[in-house]
Parts: sequence; structure tokens; C-alpha cells
Amino acid sequence: MRSFLLAGAAACALGAPALAQTEAANQAITTTRDVIVVIGLSGDPSDVPGSAEVLTAADLDVQDYSDINRSLRAVPGVNIQEEDGYGLRPNIGLRGTGLDRSSNITLMEDGILISPAPYSAPAAYYFPHSGRMAGIEIIKGAAGVRYGPRTQGGSVNLLSTPVPEESLAGQIDFWVGDEDQRRLHAWVGGMQEVNASTSIGGLLETYQNSASGFKNIDGPSGQDSGFEIEDYVARLRLETRTGDVGHSFELRAQYSDELSNETYLGLTEADFAADPFRRYAASARDQMDAEHALWSLSHTASFGNDLTLGSVLYRTDFARDWFKLDRVDPDGAGPMAAVSISSILDDPAGNTAAYAILQGMPGLVSADDALNIKHNNRVYYAQGFQTELSGASDWNGMAHNWHVGLRFHYDQMDRFQWVDRFRMDNGSLVETTRGVPGTDSNRIDSATAFAFFIQDEITTGRWTIVPGVRFERIELKRENWGGGDTARLNQPSITENTVDAVIPGIGVRFDLDTNWSFFGGVHRGFAPPSPGSASREPEDAVNTELGARYGNGWWSAEAVGFYNAYDNLLGSCTNSTGGGCTIGAQFDGGEVDVMGLELAAEADFGEALNLGVSLPARLAFTHTSTEFQTAFNSAYEPWATVNIGDELPYIPENQIYGAIGLDAGQFGGQLALTWVDDVRTVAGQGAIPANQLVESHFVADASAWWSFREGLRARVSVRNLTDEVYAVARRPAGLRPGAPQAVIFGLSAEF
Repeated sequence: MRSFLLAGAAACALGAPALAQTEAANQAITTTRDVIVVIGLSGDPSDVPGSAEVLTAADLDVQDYSDINRSLRAVPGVNIQEEDGYGLRPNIGLRGTGLDRSSNITLMEDGILISPAPYSAPAAYYFPHSGRMAGIEIIKGAAGVRYGPRTQGGSVNLLSTPVPEESLAGQIDFWVGDEDQRRLHAWVGGMQEVNASTSIGGLLETYQNSASGFKNIDGPSGQDSGFEIEDYVARLRLETRTGDVGHSFELRAQYSDELSNETYLGLTEADFAADPFRRYAASARDQMDAEHALWSLSHTASFGNDLTLGSVLYRTDFARDWFKLDRVDPDGAGPMAAVSISSILDDPAGNTAAYAILQGMPGLVSADDALNIKHNNRVYYAQGFQTELSGASDWNGMAHNWHVGLRFHYDQMDRFQWVDRFRMDNGSLVETTRGVPGTDSNRIDSATAFAFFIQDEITTGRWTIVPGVRFERIELKRENWGGGDTARLNQPSITENTVDAVIPGIGVRFDLDTNWSFFGGVHRGFAPPSPGSASREPEDAVNTELGARYGNGWWSAEAVGFYNAYDNLLGSCTNSTGGGCTIGAQFDGGEVDVMGLELAAEADFGEALNLGVSLPARLAFTHTSTEFQTAFNSAYEPWATVNIGDELPYIPENQIYGAIGLDAGQFGGQLALTWVDDVRTVAGQGAIPANQLVESHFVADASAWWSFREGLRARVSVRNLTDEVYAVARRPAGLRPGAPQAVIFGLSAEF
């Protein structure tokens, strides 16, 4: 992988998109599928302190995954809980953070916060479609202080297709295969000189993806379990230069929509063993309908005295209605008698009537209103402005590369939900009561945030020291009208909270020689509380890392040990964690220790053996140990009754990724192998109870390509080569399968 491990402490600015454009100009990045590295490195990425990594376009093209989960398996320190098999709503954590909806890490696209409401409602029900990305940055360690607001585990920054520097360039990728998969990614663009000092250009791009799904829904509904995605991007760019001063402006618009027949309803232990790809009839109406839009205007000014000013103004909008089964009321008596779907699948013998209704067996006719299907309807928006001034200077025999940045941000989630009720009639759902919008949940969560950071990269002799500090001021607010005031005519109940956080960090690197370097860092891990939180306490920790890096021609390696000492771990109640608590409530987990080891190595055996072809290999290993340091009882389902020494749920102790490839110029391919250890679904220690166990699994993916003409390439990719049957989770409700074997064929053309 190019840019194997990138500097965390020398990572990108808050104004990263604008800085990326300057990086592109300064570094003469002209390859249209090349990655504009937002991390903003000066020099060799292996020469700077801290722990981070970038997956380039070349890395992503090897398998050409459309599933972000499969791409990130190659990176040590990344924890993943799969859910739907396609990566539509990934659950990503870094270094032992919580995984649910990737809400405990900072998510960005081109340096812009991309969660629907990053401060007030960070759960990533929208995630940029990874199939259109040109690269992915994973930032760990002390780098987190530059991003925020969540500095605990780190950040994931997706890099979109840049405007090419050529006058005209483009690419089209088309895939077809099993599960009626259809995938199209196409873009065209370029830059044209208007005169000696001015250039103008742009980019048009689309990404289309669909499948009929790999799960079979019981009953006569005929509904498939697949999805349809449409994604469109337009960029307009202007570059000018007068003397030593250069300016670039870029206006960007992006729109996407998704219609996915996805459910929270899994399977019981027995049903999973009999047919892991079954879906109960009661989930036939479950469907996510979502739209996302982004507007941004970025500006970069580069001056002849090593000063660069980068700024971006942005707005994101996201609306979704996830219509999905929530509870079962066997006799239709009302909400108080209804049972959650997770409770039914946890104990089908104790909920025989409700379980029978879920299955919708022939001949079964339930009472009216037996099935409660909720419109999980929410509207989000986020807007803000971020800027960074950076420069370089020499002072007192030391080189300084400094950065100062600001962010002003506002976001909100409008939660306006209701329940429609159905009966089960011979495997079909029949609506019996139409709900009134807003009667189930009716509130607005919002956040106003101001952030400031300063960081200096100091180089003297063999030492590089990068101190930095971030300040966050976050004003959180919840306005709750309740189900009785759907018109919002009365004064809502209001909960407000203000959090001020100073987040320091420092990274250090020592270069022993041209091959060996050693680095370490310490920073404060921070995450804001939820609006409406009873305790109003943020998540707080001290995070440290210590590592060594070696590179010598055809191979390189890195080892990093990390230790995160939580003062207060946070958990948030969501339906995706199983429910069983007040949705939106925050829970304090007290002191928790998370420690681990990350190992990574890559080599080109073709170069080492002088074979005339490339034989690249990659190995990544992660060991993670977690322990609660306090005992308590919690209404938060993944924790429940906690004893000192209990492990966190859904964090595997060990995970391994290995890949070997071939690039012979005209043809090549790769075999990628992933093994993930057992995980427990509820906090505990010792042997994992069978009903809380997700067993270890081994999955192989393979790909091959052949360039039969310049600019034209035929491809084949096999997901789950051995057709391994495995479970990935027991949440949101019941066991969920990993994706089975699928073969897809592709054709790529570029100019």
C-alpha cells in the first residue's frame, strides 16, 4: 500500500478540503484516479509521528469493493460489526470504541463532517457510498485532536474523486453478477486554461448500485431483501495565480437516495441453524427510504511566503423514514402489552404467540393491531464554516510547520415518528390502524459548536515533536413536545447542556537511521454527551501509543501498542443496540481500560526475487483487551450487570487480515483472507454463554483482472470464496448472517 502509515500528529486541518486542493497544486498530483491526501503531509508519510493509514485508489481497485467493511479489514486497529452484508449502514470503531452506527468516531468526506448531525445525533444512518471513493484515510492516535469532536478512537475520512488536472479525463466501471447485482461508477471532468493565470474546470460523477438481496422473506409478499442506490456529484473549480499568490475555488454539490428493504429483525438460534438466510414474514414491509444532499464552497489561498489559508463553507441535509417492525402485540390490546422483537427472539419459548406471528405461518390469522411497524422518520441538517492557516518557518535552528484552525458548526435532528398497526393474515401483512404522525416521538435535538486548534510540527536533528491542543465549546439542546402535541403548538420541555473541553495531544518521532524510526504519543480522548442526557457528562480518557516502523526497499513493517484509559465510557440507547431502554438515553460506564497491539507488514516478493512481476503481500493483526474497572447495573442492554474485569461487547480479542496478489502488467489479481475471533454480545468475562456468542469466522475474497486493450480492463470478483456460513451479530434483534458467496463480473474503461 502506498503511504503505508501516515502521520497522525501531522494530520489535516479543519479546512482539509481546501488544503487538499493546495496539496494537489503543490505536489502536482495529475493522475485522475490518484488520491488527494487530505492528511496534508509534507514529505514522506513514514517520516512523521503518529499512527494513521491511507488506502489509495490503487488499493481499493484491487478488489473494487462497494462494502466499506471489507475495505477496512486491511487496516489494523479497526473494529467492525457487519449488519446487512452490503455495508449500507456500517458499524465501525477504532481501538475498542463502541461500534454502533459508527457514532463513536469522527466521520468525514474530504474533511467535512458527514454524520447526519455530528454533534447532536452522530449515529451514521447516512454513510458515503464507498464505491465512488478514491481513497480512505484512517486517523488514529494523537491525530484526533485536529479533527473532533470525537477524539477517542480517531477518524475515518473518505476521499472522493477529485477534479482531474488534465483537460479531459474520465472513467466508467460497470459490474453485474449474483443477487442481481448491478453497479455503475462513471465520471468525466478536467481543467482548461483560460489564460496564463487562470484555469477553470469541473467534474460530473454518478454511482449506481442495486441488488435483490441474499435473504428470502417468508410468505407470499414477493418482496425482495435488496436495495437501490443513486448518487450524483458535480464540481466546478476555478484556479488563478498572480505572481506568487494562487487562489482556488471549488463549488460542490452532491445528492444521493437509497431505497433498501432492510430490517432489524434477525433469527432465533434454531432458525439460523436451519436457514441463516431466512427472513420472517413479519419483516416484509420493512424498508429504509433516505435522501442526502451536500453543498460546499471551498477556497484556498497560497502565498509565496509559505503561508496557506484554506476555508470551506458546507451544508448537509439528510431525511429518512425507516419503516420497520418494532413490537408485537399478540391480542392487539395496546402498546402496554406489546413485546419488543429482540425480547421475542431472545426467548421464543416464553413468547410463543408473538413468535408465531413473526413467522406468519400458513393458516395463522392474528388479532388486528398485532404488529406495530414504526415510521422511524427523522430529518437532519448540519451546516458550518471551517478554516485553517498554515505556514513554515525556521527558528533557533529548528524547522516549524504550524497550523491554526477554527470551526463554527450547527446541526439538528428532528425526530417525528409514528406507528402503523397490522395483522398477520396467512403470511401477509394487512394494515388495520393508520398511525398519526408524531405521536410516537416528537422532539428536536440540536447542537451549536465552536472549535479551535493549534499545532506545530517541530523538527530538530533526528527528532520531530508535534504538540497541539484543541478547544471545543458545545451547546446541546433537546426540545420535546411529546406525542400529544404533534402540531407543536405548546412550549416544549427543554433540556440544555454546555460542554467546554480542552483536548491536548503530543506526538514524537525519533529517526534511528534511514530504515528505523520510533514514535509515540499521548492525547485526551473526548466525546460530547447526548442532548437530553441525565448525567450530562462527556466521554473522557487518556490515550497513549508507542510504536516502531521499519522500511527497507521491498518490504516494510510497523508495530504499535496502545492504551486508552477511560475515565467515563458512554453508551447510548438505540434500537440498533437492542432497545430495551429509553431511546436516546445516555449511560455512564465509568472507568474502562482498553489496550492492544497493532501489527502490519507489506512486501513485494516479486521485487525481492527479481521476477519481473509484482507479488504484493499485506498482513495486518490486531489484539485488543478491554476491562471494566467498576461494577454496576445498567439498563443499557449491551452492558446489563457489569463486574470488575468484564470485557466490552462486540470487540474481538484478535483479528487477522492477509492478502497476496499478482500484477504482471497485463493481468493480475488478489486473494484476501480475514479471520475474526469470537465476540461476546453482552459485557462479561470468562467463557461466553452460547446465547451471547458470535462465533469466530474466516472469510476469503478473490479478484482477477485482464487488460485486453489500453484503457480497457475485464474483471471478476468473488465475495466469500469458500461460501462460509457465519453470523456477524445478535443485534439489533436476533442472529444476522454474513454475506454468502457471490460472483460479479466487471468492465472498466478510462481515458
